[in-house]
Amino acid sequence: MNQLAEHLVQGFSQTPKTLSSKYFYDAAGSRLFQQIMSLPEYYPTRTELGIFQEQGAAIGQALAAGAASGQPLAVVELGAGDGLKTKLLLRELLAQPVALTYVPVDISPSAIEELTSSLQQELPGLTTEPLVAEYGEALTALAAQPGAKAVLFLGSNIGNFAPAEQLDFLRNLARPLTPADRLLVGFDLRKDPRRIRAAYDDAQGITAEFNFNLLRRLNAEAGTDFRLEDWQHFPDYDPATGAMRSWLVSRRAQTVRVAEPAGQTFEIAAWEAIQTESSFKFTLPQITGLAAGAGLRVVQVFQDAAGDFADVVLAVAG
Repeated sequence: MNQLAEHLVQGFSQTPKTLSSKYFYDAAGSRLFQQIMSLPEYYPTRTELGIFQEQGAAIGQALAAGAASGQPLAVVELGAGDGLKTKLLLRELLAQPVALTYVPVDISPSAIEELTSSLQQELPGLTTEPLVAEYGEALTALAAQPGAKAVLFLGSNIGNFAPAEQLDFLRNLARPLTPADRLLVGFDLRKDPRRIRAAYDDAQGITAEFNFNLLRRLNAEAGTDFRLEDWQHFPDYDPATGAMRSWLVSRRAQTVRVAEPAGQTFEIAAWEAIQTESSFKFTLPQITGLAAGAGLRVVQVFQDAAGDFADVVLAVAG
């Protein structure tokens, strides 16, 4: 059984049924997400980009603060994507008196290939060591990086984890860090619930196609027989918990077959929902508490003027 088929079997054996958002990002999914980032409803990318454009020099200085002059600094980015925002930081860091290496990490080989190609053209003097891997493998590689490290986890990807998983993830990130290292995490902040919901349910239907593409990928790689017309995209935001969730809802009772193991099927009831994504939104006190629980301290917070988004520099506590 391949990895994707195994994941489906595990996810469909739960209640409610789930599929992980990490499988959104095949080549088609990555292209769709590029479109999503430019949609008028989708504020996170342009807001974080604006923070980097306006405060990039200060962020770069904060990330390099622990590295002594002339020492190596490895910038390790988890979930690098197209590197649009990171390139701004890399330009600032290249101006610092450190020997810089950029380690972009992404689960999508196509995303890494495109990013590496663009970096060769735009920042030819930058040493780049790309890594196609999941976060667990990347964290292991992180521990072996020489010199000081600046670890980036941008785009509010931390919100894709459940609260307990957020704490575990940050603890794992903190474990290989030294006092000279810095961690930069993007957090989408709580705001008008209608704005948040609209960001995941755009008028053009691109986000719905992004969700449906997960079914297309399962059909192609796991041998399933999903009929896309039998499903609908449904996003929902809970302002009490800050949980933004996306679902695929079955329009009818149906049976889904998986090629491996041969003959395995799952019964899905009419209007049964499969959760495909969680994206939690945060308050600043929440972020401080989350960092403390992971053995980290807040060094500096960079926000946009409207207070929609925060990029937070963290370091090991004590």
